[in-house]
Amino acid sequence: MVGTEVSELADLDRAGLRRLVDAFYVDVRADELLGPVFAKAIGDDWEPHLSRMTEFWSTVMLGTKSFKGKVYQTHAALADGAPVTPEHFLRWITLWTRHTQRLFPGAVADQLQRMAAGMGRNLLAGLFQQSTQVAV
Repeated sequence: MVGTEVSELADLDRAGLRRLVDAFYVDVRADELLGPVFAKAIGDDWEPHLSRMTEFWSTVMLGTKSFKGKVYQTHAALADGAPVTPEHFLRWITLWTRHTQRLFPGAVADQLQRMAAGMGRNLLAGLFQQSTQVAV
């Protein structure tokens, strides 16, 4: 099984991550809880955000080091300016899990979900002083 997981992860590429980011954010934009928060933060020009998130996930999953940004500070500023709650993060994880399972084989989806859950736990702890368990 380990050999299969390594093989599946090796098949992950930037184009696949871009497909994930694009599909995922279509649902985020349409989501009644997340959509308004993202609309306020991003406005109508989504391409820079989609490209930035593709670079982020390429850095996380492929080790490209192409993302240059401050994840915590960006989310802290967002939480200060909008009614962002732990429920927003949990909804984000739910949508992320749905898309990763739909678009990728088991090991890749699992790794993408684990990485997102870990980041979610850290953000929840830092922004809301919560240790809410983020399930994947």
